[in-house]
Amino acid sequence: MAIEEIRKTKIEKVKKLRKAGINPYPAVSNRTHSVEEALINFDNLSNSKEEVILAGRIMAKREHGGSVFFDINDGSKIQALIKEDVIDKDDFNQFREFIDIGDFVEVKGTLSKTKTGEKTLLAIDYRLLTKALLPLPEKWHGLQDTEERLRKRYLDFIFNPESRDAVEKRAVFWNAVREFHIKNGFLEVETPVLEITVGGADATPFQTHHNALDIDVYLRISAGELWQKRLMVAGFNKTFEIGRIFRNEGMSVEHAQDYTQCEAYWAYANYKDMYKFLQECYRYVAEKTLGTLKFNINGFDVDLGSDWPLIDYAEEIKKQAKVDIWKASEKEIKTRLQELKIEFNKAENKARLIDSLWKCCRKNIGGPAILINEPKITSPLAKVSAENPDITERFHFIIAGSEVGQGYSELNDPIDQRERFEAQEKMRKSGDKEAQPMDEDFVEALEYGMPPTAGHGFSERLFSFLMNKPIRETQIFPLMKPKS
Repeated sequence: MAIEEIRKTKIEKVKKLRKAGINPYPAVSNRTHSVEEALINFDNLSNSKEEVILAGRIMAKREHGGSVFFDINDGSKIQALIKEDVIDKDDFNQFREFIDIGDFVEVKGTLSKTKTGEKTLLAIDYRLLTKALLPLPEKWHGLQDTEERLRKRYLDFIFNPESRDAVEKRAVFWNAVREFHIKNGFLEVETPVLEITVGGADATPFQTHHNALDIDVYLRISAGELWQKRLMVAGFNKTFEIGRIFRNEGMSVEHAQDYTQCEAYWAYANYKDMYKFLQECYRYVAEKTLGTLKFNINGFDVDLGSDWPLIDYAEEIKKQAKVDIWKASEKEIKTRLQELKIEFNKAENKARLIDSLWKCCRKNIGGPAILINEPKITSPLAKVSAENPDITERFHFIIAGSEVGQGYSELNDPIDQRERFEAQEKMRKSGDKEAQPMDEDFVEALEYGMPPTAGHGFSERLFSFLMNKPIRETQIFPLMKPKS
């Protein structure tokens, strides 16, 4: 039967129920126990013959003469049994006629085991809680298509325990991140999502209009980097934020357009302090979330409990791509990129070209490893190294060929910061949409003085990597293009 025909039949059932004085959508349930509670306390409840009321969605229904076995699920599953000679005959017939797989019911009865030993709720009464109008997929193959699973996540979570488990582990992951920061003295803060000047990362923002102020604003591309640094100016010593950020960029197994990120700032610390702190954070979170420090991610065996080697940015590119970024011209880098079959925009400046080389090399590093000594031209917000003015005190965590976190000694020289913003502005005017715009207000805040500060940031990409799944499959409701 076609879905629309099934829906019409179910709507007719709703009408008949209402006519019989039965509300198919009551406001409240009389449930006394969750299914899980009933199963945990099964022996006590069954021995005492205590009446319980369980509720959930009917996931299966099997008729045997004057008996109907059915499974109810509220996150946990139990079998229930309704018998014609136990409850009112009209009620029994009504159950057979009007209650379908997919409906929510509450069932009153006592717990016992069947002859085969299955834990069962013996019904003495029942009540319809919600009449479903659309049928659930009869078999899992009906939701095997990835696009359909992501579009109808509510069905995916019903039939795919692995997807449901990812939602629960995602909550554990972010709670563990929060716990680790708080127990290390960091104060959780919230900073603006709407910004007049977008900053804190190299990314393309989403733009919208603020009607009340009649101004164009941007959805933030970082979890309050420039705002949290203002808090350092204000005298806060340790802050962090876990929140959504938005980047109007391409989609891939690693990239989403709106996602959760954690950023933290630590006064009187430098990038070495921060990467040691963050390394312990990753271990803590992985152990809490998945109970292990060893993973297979994108074909790489990764042990977070091992030593994390330091990798020099320029040396790694020279080793893998055979390019000395300190000596090579833009033309030479472009030629090498072409030889390596790496796509790039011919209008890109040297900073972007070097970044393209690095991203190619990064794919071959299983990690965990810590990348250091990134060039100043690719790090507009990081402090310059005291030993080498061409590099910055910045680090990246590399796992399974990708970046899954970064941080740096924050730039707190307002003159240097202004010059770097001006250089970024030139890049924007030459067509680089991801270059950061001038933020006069932030520079002014720095002029009041910000102590030496280290910062870090990592996103839910880390969670998706630990789960070894594409990032959209670890998001609860990923953005989907509407069906045409």
